[in-house]
Amino acid sequence: MGTTAFFLTEREKYTPEKFLSDTMIAVFNSDNRLIFDNHKNLENGIFSSTTLNILAHSYNSEENNHQFIMYVKAKENKSVIFSDYEDLDLDPNYELIRVGTIEEVFGAEGVILSFVYEYLNLNRSDYFWVADYDWVFTWEDIQKIHSMTYDSDWCYKDPKMI
Repeated sequence: MGTTAFFLTEREKYTPEKFLSDTMIAVFNSDNRLIFDNHKNLENGIFSSTTLNILAHSYNSEENNHQFIMYVKAKENKSVIFSDYEDLDLDPNYELIRVGTIEEVFGAEGVILSFVYEYLNLNRSDYFWVADYDWVFTWEDIQKIHSMTYDSDWCYKDPKMI
């Protein structure tokens, strides 16, 4: 298992439907492709999660490094619980949850950056967090990174040091 990433969003404003809608808009605006077959994972007959595949528009079926899998989960799904406020220097009074779980960051950094840029443009108070690191990316951080010459290691660097 590789490096996982998440979007952190305020619990009260999150719904899977809005996240899916914003994902579709972000994929469209980033000129990427979306594969979504609307398979819902249910627990006791209630929506628990679904899966998306986001690919670079120039996806080559022989290469596996220009795409990522993202899980969209219900607000009630226990895996959305977020508790790393202190490690990430975030205000614990701002109740965040982990949504939009990206299964594997490594090798998909370019398509992730274009998608994160468009997603955070729609949701400017959300954060993007690569789970192996003790920092988060804000909309302002992603704007700055997006405007610079592309660096495939962008998500492994503290945005305050870029």
